[in-house]
Amino acid sequence: MNILLLEDEYPAAERLQRLLAQAAPQAHVVAQLDTVAGAVQWLTAQPAPDLILADIHLADGLSLDVFDQLVVGSPVIFTTAYDAYALRAFKANSIDYLLKPIKLAELQAALHKLSQWRGAAAPAPMAQRLEHLVDSLPPRPGRTPKTRFLVRHGEQLLPVRAQEAAWFQSRHETVTLVTHAGQRYLIDYTLEQLEQLLDSQQFFRLNRQFLAQLPAVQRLHPWFNGKLKLDLAPAPAEEVLVSREKAAALKSWLEG
Repeated sequence: MNILLLEDEYPAAERLQRLLAQAAPQAHVVAQLDTVAGAVQWLTAQPAPDLILADIHLADGLSLDVFDQLVVGSPVIFTTAYDAYALRAFKANSIDYLLKPIKLAELQAALHKLSQWRGAAAPAPMAQRLEHLVDSLPPRPGRTPKTRFLVRHGEQLLPVRAQEAAWFQSRHETVTLVTHAGQRYLIDYTLEQLEQLLDSQQFFRLNRQFLAQLPAVQRLHPWFNGKLKLDLAPAPAEEVLVSREKAAALKSWLEG
């Protein structure tokens, strides 16, 4: 089985390939692509894969845009932290919609669905498939933004208010909460989950590694190719760059 992987976060792609090796040892990842443009180009030039595994958010947009631009016959399993796109996803030959962090059993079940889908005389009606997908999704977080985190500090667990968080950083499949005072805590959330849980008026996803609260953004500097370089407080060890595609949204968010 030839699989096309659409994923812009290297650790997530690596983890997914490890899960695939267990769930479907016969599977072969023919390409890993991190942009909508790259996916469109590849699908236009190459034979259709047996399956597409696609994260929703790629480096230059939504993977769903690929299916808006092309007629793709390959079945798709979406692997993402967002359940908000489920309805649109099912219009793209979606077999399943797995919420990160993905578990081996969930991937195995999705691949089993794929085998059933292939063996069926005809796909189930869209309304039936859509209803099944929505029913199978985990409950969405409440609409009230998350206000506290319980973090480990030595042998203790401490409550930390969301408003104390200056920024969050994802690195090596772990996420760190950094407070305005410079304290650092590991938390059991992905940035994608935090983006859904936190108040969007106060928190903004800057790039694949950083999500920041409004007071932490100190200055913006024009950078190469339309990007922005940000000064955050407290200052992280790495440069924080915002893509040209996100720059306008960031400015709009900062202006309120």
